[in-house]
Amino acid sequence: MLIGGTSNVGKSTVAEVVAGRLGVEHRSTDYLARHPGRPWRTAEREVPPHVAEHYSTLAVDELISSVLEHYARLWPRIEEIVDTADGLVLEGSALWPERVAKLTGVRSVWLTAAEDTIRERIHDGGGYSTATDGERALMDKFLARSIRFQQLVLADVERLGLRHVEVDGRSVAEVADAILA
Repeated sequence: MLIGGTSNVGKSTVAEVVAGRLGVEHRSTDYLARHPGRPWRTAEREVPPHVAEHYSTLAVDELISSVLEHYARLWPRIEEIVDTADGLVLEGSALWPERVAKLTGVRSVWLTAAEDTIRERIHDGGGYSTATDGERALMDKFLARSIRFQQLVLADVERLGLRHVEVDGRSVAEVADAILA
């Protein structure tokens, strides 16, 4: 089972539940390589300078091109994981619909959310209310990239006739139910 979608739609949380119900392993494409990462500080780390530079200097379309190039480079590793797995729920933004559609023996779904939901999750995760203006600017750019990414993914999903599940107004268990239905 492959679960794709933009950042902060709940892929990891839902994939863990789905994997538990199926009794299989859960993995994330994020652990293959992060590009370049979320641009907000956490209790464990500050925003690395290269991440801040990435989001502050590139336009949204450039950020999209950069992440899509990164995901294209990751694709051979993703294919290898899928080909060698014996029961797996793999999730991540790197699961691009057109590439996934060419795989055999897998089921796939993309999670989507309203822009307000994505904004709220990014703001909560990044501590937007207490962030500096500079930190907010980085989060705003990440948000714009995430929303644009979702638009592109959803267009590809619809063009290919693939499945997507809207997460708004649903609990994690309900989203997992919809995926497994």
